[in-house]
Amino acid sequence: MANWSDPRTTAARFPAQAGVRDAAFDAGLRSYMLSVYNYMASGVLLTGVVALLFASSGLAQSIMFGPGILKWLIILSPLAFVMVMSFGLNRLSTGALQACFWAFATVMGLSMSTIFLVYTGTSIAQTFFATAAAFAGLSLWGYTTKKDLSGFGTFLVMGLVGLIVASVINIFLQSGTMALVISFVGVLLFAGLTAYDTQRIKSMYAYVAGTDMMGKTVIMGALSLYLDFINMFQFLLSFMGNRE
Repeated sequence: MANWSDPRTTAARFPAQAGVRDAAFDAGLRSYMLSVYNYMASGVLLTGVVALLFASSGLAQSIMFGPGILKWLIILSPLAFVMVMSFGLNRLSTGALQACFWAFATVMGLSMSTIFLVYTGTSIAQTFFATAAAFAGLSLWGYTTKKDLSGFGTFLVMGLVGLIVASVINIFLQSGTMALVISFVGVLLFAGLTAYDTQRIKSMYAYVAGTDMMGKTVIMGALSLYLDFINMFQFLLSFMGNRE
């Protein structure tokens, strides 16, 4: 006759169940993060292809370095898409958010096409791979570290605001020294944001797993990491890029 009241048999069952739940959670988390990275990498690839094609066509030279309002529409469009995605997160469907992400990556490609007209292809490639290596290491550290990085969030955001203000001021000052300082600080800030955002995106999984928000969170997480990567790349290019 089975001893149903034996505490040893009861205790043996619950750890096994907990282990199954933990394994399922870990598998779901890995799938979730893989989706984020796939979206982010696909967005970067799309941006690069569009930028190269636009620059090679000759249209970038005439539009981005010429007069007219079209270049300002191209330059400001990425910001408009980010604002639509951020403020319309709850109202937009997952499909609409995906469409916004791909449209954003496309207009970013148009906006970034000028780097192929200013810098050599070799230096762009070298900077890209250096950025990719740094991003991979920083994101891996953010994913695996047990240290809570949430306390750095406010500091990083404040630093980013200061960086934007300094960049706007330097548009009028045109100081080469200040530009180098801005680029150096920018690399450090987006390096920190890469690790911070990775940990934040990872922690979000516990709240959105199995809900309708999961697909949206994947896209917004990819957008955050995309922006970290692209900005780190652009600031590094200021140091490593050789001009045509």
